[in-house]
Amino acid sequence: MTLKDAKIGQTVVVKKLNGEGAVKRRIMDMGITKGVEIHIRKVAPLGDPVEVTVRGYELSLRKADAENIECE
Repeated sequence: MTLKDAKIGQTVVVKKLNGEGAVKRRIMDMGITKGVEIHIRKVAPLGDPVEVTVRGYELSLRKADAENIECE
């Protein structure tokens, strides 16, 4: 399952980060690393972006970035 597939109100744990180079580095710089918990707060009306809580702060992610984050 990817972060894009998670439902509002769900809390997931990051299993793996996909992507190459700058994309993966940017996701890691936002605090999303293996083993961290992510709480899905809101999804915009058209589904993009997704608002999540990571490490105590709120973050908005594009669908394209959310697809690169595998969760359990």
